[in-house]
Amino acid sequence: MDLSTLPLDITEWLHPQAWLQLFGTFATIGVLAIIFAETGLLFGCILPGDSLLFTAGILTAVSTINGEEFQPLSLPWLLIGGPIAAIAGAQLGHFLGARYGRKLFDRPDSRIFKREWVEKAEYYFTRFGPAKAVVLARFIPIVRTFLNPLAGMLGMSTRRFFIWNCVGAVVWTDSLFLLGHFLGSEVPGVEHYILPGVAVILVLSVIPIIREVLKGRKADRGPDKNDPEESRPSLSGDSYR
Repeated sequence: MDLSTLPLDITEWLHPQAWLQLFGTFATIGVLAIIFAETGLLFGCILPGDSLLFTAGILTAVSTINGEEFQPLSLPWLLIGGPIAAIAGAQLGHFLGARYGRKLFDRPDSRIFKREWVEKAEYYFTRFGPAKAVVLARFIPIVRTFLNPLAGMLGMSTRRFFIWNCVGAVVWTDSLFLLGHFLGSEVPGVEHYILPGVAVILVLSVIPIIREVLKGRKADRGPDKNDPEESRPSLSGDSYR
């Protein structure tokens, strides 16, 4: 492959086609590597997530996107390897958070790190509780990167994290792979609708989160809303066990 034809603008690398074009015949391995990095390494927050999985699913049914030829991908390998990569990456993130704690997060803003990303992940962790947060975070860009080490830092046990990590990993990766494959098989010219398709997926994924936020606000209006100790969930205690 001629590397001189690849896009040089960093914003273009947020598009999954650029990565799949770069990986070429090793596209399946490349997709799994990005899944691992996005869920396990802090710099992975800048990598494509939902759009990459959705596009990879489409490429199990078609080989051309917007006039460009791509290496066809294996759906069985993605369905098996995707959850494994997502589980392994998240477990690494949890381990790093438990091991190094605040050192991972107590840093100034930079081009690839923003304090607000950590605060957003912590908000979901406290609002929904560890179990729901680990699953729901899979569908929220950036949050799914930072919530895993945050869970380790805040004391969520490795065993409990692993259980919900597996649930979230399978639902997130395989649902997007299968959706892309189905649309690629059934809808002519679906490759032209990748970005709108990802937008729809994001909207659907935040519906449960909106419901939880509204439920939480109703609970905050209850008789104990002025008691910070009662209204704020324990991050590492037994109230979630």
